[in-house]
Amino acid sequence: MKTYCLEVSGGFACFTRPEMKVERVSYDVITPSAARAVFEAILWKPAIRWQVSKIEVLSPIRWINLRRNEVGSVASTRNIESAMRSGRGQLGLSIEADRQQRAGLFLRDVQYRLHASFELRDPGLHKSNFPHLSKRTVNAGETDADNEPDQAVKFMTMFERRATKGQCVNQPYLGCREFAADFRLVETEYPHPEPISETRDLGYMLYDLDYRNLSDPVPRFFRARLVNGVIDVPAWDSEEVRG
Repeated sequence: MKTYCLEVSGGFACFTRPEMKVERVSYDVITPSAARAVFEAILWKPAIRWQVSKIEVLSPIRWINLRRNEVGSVASTRNIESAMRSGRGQLGLSIEADRQQRAGLFLRDVQYRLHASFELRDPGLHKSNFPHLSKRTVNAGETDADNEPDQAVKFMTMFERRATKGQCVNQPYLGCREFAADFRLVETEYPHPEPISETRDLGYMLYDLDYRNLSDPVPRFFRARLVNGVIDVPAWDSEEVRG
């Protein structure tokens, strides 16, 4: 499949380390799962799966400490179900009573070039992976073994049209939804600016979640190495990806 390149940027970003229990602390660079989410924000279909292959860091890695107000709880599922059955109920949360202040170590003034391609899922498999979707939604992305080339061309055309016009299903974001990302499709072979001239080992980084068991997704990790501002992302089924 054709590999696409998106240049994304934003004032703030937070790609949260899962080992931090309370305070949000970001990885040094964008994770493959966050990069995949940017592509899915432009084009998502049950029939395709995006695979990020390379991440280029274009801006120096800068940090900022922020303290934010957050709500310490969520609405009770039991109360919501009861209100739906009875037609009335108290579902509101008191911000004043449930406010918590939390510090975070975030990235600022980030800019990346993300390289990714998509692959077609097995026609029977992608239906079982999305049982919560309506039959019409799932069938809208159905693939047929005899028409795979046509399906691939259709999805490629859709993505190129949307990315070129700046259209998206939902606003792409950089780790947290409040950190919106600007994006543009890069179509030149030698784009500018150049990646930063920095090389170092970033340690183990979250690759993505394995959703084969929807009730209990399993996180998978890989050893990220920044070489002259570039991270080569291994394939999903590579031995470098561990769960």
